[in-house]
Amino acid sequence: MKRVVVGLSGGVDSSVAAYLLKEQGYEVIGLFMKNWHDDTVTISNECPWLEDSNDALMVAEKLGIPFQTVDLSEQYKEKIVDYMFKEYENGRTPNPDVLCNREIKFDVFMKIALELGADYVATGHYCRKAEEEVVLEDGTTQTVYKLMAGVDPSKDQSYFLCQLSQEQLAKALFPVGELYKSKVREIAAEADLITAEKKDSQGLCFIGKVRLPEFLQQQLKPKDGFIYEISKDAPIFSTSEAVTYSSLEEELYAEAKAFHYTPEMGKKVGDHYGAHYFTTGQRKGLNVGGTVEPLFVIATDVETNTIYTGQGNAHPGLFHKTLFVKEHEIHWIREDLQLQPGETMRIKARIRYRQPLQEATLYKMEKGMYVRFDEPQSAITEGQFVSWHIGEELIGSGVISKVE
Repeated sequence: MKRVVVGLSGGVDSSVAAYLLKEQGYEVIGLFMKNWHDDTVTISNECPWLEDSNDALMVAEKLGIPFQTVDLSEQYKEKIVDYMFKEYENGRTPNPDVLCNREIKFDVFMKIALELGADYVATGHYCRKAEEEVVLEDGTTQTVYKLMAGVDPSKDQSYFLCQLSQEQLAKALFPVGELYKSKVREIAAEADLITAEKKDSQGLCFIGKVRLPEFLQQQLKPKDGFIYEISKDAPIFSTSEAVTYSSLEEELYAEAKAFHYTPEMGKKVGDHYGAHYFTTGQRKGLNVGGTVEPLFVIATDVETNTIYTGQGNAHPGLFHKTLFVKEHEIHWIREDLQLQPGETMRIKARIRYRQPLQEATLYKMEKGMYVRFDEPQSAITEGQFVSWHIGEELIGSGVISKVE
């Protein structure tokens, strides 16, 4: 009998994952990950870990499976929280959920599971795994594991797993990926699981909903600065002059290069308490009124501690057609499909969770990868992940970076 360790989070999805695996004849063990001790920045009554661990325990008892809690808070702080602080300090906006899956659930947690004799680790993610035999250049065959979108289009969570490796996917199971959320709740109700009607958690992976400013202020001290508004008619956005480029790479570089603003280009409209607390595309928290349309952050400069804004979600400063991923931050789930310098690939891509897939082209260069979209994208944010797909399969991803 194959043994599976399920990451029981105290939510309905992982509860049903455990139930389904037991029904399929696996030997199932439930593990709850405790990743956080600091309740001072957690919004009360929003997914507190104690309630979640109790719910996970009650699900395990109902299913008649062994259960234990593992404290991974030290590793979580080192691999996720410290990384987040560093990224924000450098003016980038990290995605902790993608990192949590790569560094905690399918690394630290998976190693614990394998030490318990597990053949697989299962989670409640809405995605699927497929296998394919691929013929390599030397004529040998190799089993390749494919990360597929979840069947429920409104719940597909493959994006959060975009940094997994072949080794991690080989040991992973996603039992609810073939189901719609409504069916998952129905199964939970029929099995009389306490989590059947439980609201989905929001916020940081396995922590709950966190007050981000208070959270960041633990490490990043407030620092007064100015907010400037850049008009959508500013000369920097003028495209009247046609530019001729000497190479494709030069053209892609120009498209990916962020607009460079200076205070002289706009007008001062307010004050802020730290550019590192803000991110491109942000609307809330600026506390600047009196504009015809809402102000959106179009750029932050942590070196000068300056925030640049523009009116309306159609402001030209929000849109770019091309982004860049540095060489060491390119990740291929499908290593057999990776591009060599000078090669291109038509794909679909997304730059944030739940964004509909966008038509795009990958351009592999010596220094990294350009992703050029057919249509300009709003609020491409440094530090976030871009994922690329062929059909329903997510084949790779990378961290969005500034071109230098």
